[in-house]
Amino acid sequence: MAAAVTDIVNTAVDWVTSAFEVPLARAVVFGVHIGGHWFVEFFLLVVIIFLLSQKSYKPPKRPLTKKEIDELCDEWVPESLIPHPTEEMQCEPPVLESAAGPHTVVNGKEVVNFTSANYLGLIGHEKLLESMQLSQESCTAALEKYGVGSCGPRGFYGTIDVHLDCEARIAKFLGTPDSILYSYGLSTMFSAIPAFCKKGDIIVVDEGVHWGIQNGLYLSRSTIVYFRHNDMESLQNTLEKVTVENKRAKKLRRYIVVEAVYQNSGQIAPLDEIIRLKEKYRFRVLLDESNSFGVLGSTGRGLTEFFGVPTEKIDIITAAMGHALATEGGFCTGSTRVIDHQRLSSSGYVFSASLPPYLASAAITAIDVLEENPDLIVKLKENIAVLWQELSDIKGLSIASNPLSPIVFLRLENSTGSLKNDLHLLEDIADRMLNEDSVFIVASKRSTLDKCRLPVGIRLFVSAAHTESDLLKASESLKRAAASVLAGSS
Repeated sequence: MAAAVTDIVNTAVDWVTSAFEVPLARAVVFGVHIGGHWFVEFFLLVVIIFLLSQKSYKPPKRPLTKKEIDELCDEWVPESLIPHPTEEMQCEPPVLESAAGPHTVVNGKEVVNFTSANYLGLIGHEKLLESMQLSQESCTAALEKYGVGSCGPRGFYGTIDVHLDCEARIAKFLGTPDSILYSYGLSTMFSAIPAFCKKGDIIVVDEGVHWGIQNGLYLSRSTIVYFRHNDMESLQNTLEKVTVENKRAKKLRRYIVVEAVYQNSGQIAPLDEIIRLKEKYRFRVLLDESNSFGVLGSTGRGLTEFFGVPTEKIDIITAAMGHALATEGGFCTGSTRVIDHQRLSSSGYVFSASLPPYLASAAITAIDVLEENPDLIVKLKENIAVLWQELSDIKGLSIASNPLSPIVFLRLENSTGSLKNDLHLLEDIADRMLNEDSVFIVASKRSTLDKCRLPVGIRLFVSAAHTESDLLKASESLKRAAASVLAGSS
């Protein structure tokens, strides 16, 4: 009996001993056998406590001498406020010394001007219609009555009766319930877009839109999805993908953003197809008519008239007034709810000084002139057709724009493979035309902020005030300059 009890006790002791020895299994640290990891952990804990208890090192409190301060100041080099200027940044564009009409003065020399979007020829033309003299009288009367500026935003005593008259005149002309004026054409788009599009919304946009739209997209913080330039199949595939893959898409605000006439290509957006896709996938449409207002359609009411689409099917229509109307500022037109929302939420309207009254007066008169003289649009179309016909066989360049677009856009047939080199060739062509033939054109140079994905080209703005001889001179000069420059580059 005693032997059995002894065996049980010995077994229990052996079990307890083995249980305590398991955590103390031998460990090897830097090749040295340690009796157990508990010992290592205890040692590390002691070291940590010791280090934490030590005072941090502080250099001796000795003030710097004047010599040391001067040496530090001499060695310090501040970071530049701007990037180092490149060769492209240092170029000096030609300076106009007269009104930007069909003929202007550049560097003391009279030239034929194809760089200004003076589509209807409402500025600087010697044989301007008598009604245009009324525009000058209207501006003069507005200057005498209101002065130059308003010195305040619309919501803070900057609203003048002529602003309301201009908004009503635009709405009446386009057949919309209401309109809103902006004091700067470019700010119209990058103020209107963030007013409606917020973070989390989806915007499907053409890859060729101009910088004003790009900036509005950036400020909106929305999810941006691009489709191929003016490609309706790409647009449909993009809308399908966005709608199917995003389970929350039906609960989000969704927009399609396009230009009526693309400034970076001269292409015209197929509005009828865009409206069909908009209704199929239940998106809203924001249309910029800056280069089509006063140009497209039988009476110049823009892309909606051109395609016979009712304006109420477009949710938001914007346009700059510095093109066909030959004034400044911009407007947005649409339903009363759309306009009233911008009066409270659009930064360009709320915080900017209102449009100078004489410019609003000029816009009203320009619309009156357009309504009373539809032959201006006919003449513009004839000029576009003449220039197209003359440039159709040009060597080394190809026309990329629509035959009805007031922007005749030409690209290199054979790109060098480098955007910089392509632009250099195009600028050489433009410089040669200006210096040798007194024809003023421009290459579509873009700033570092412009993220347009389209190829660069030469852009000619056609005006109703151009004569046939102006058009023939420009086409002959362009053919000659392109042949000379491109032959030397090959």
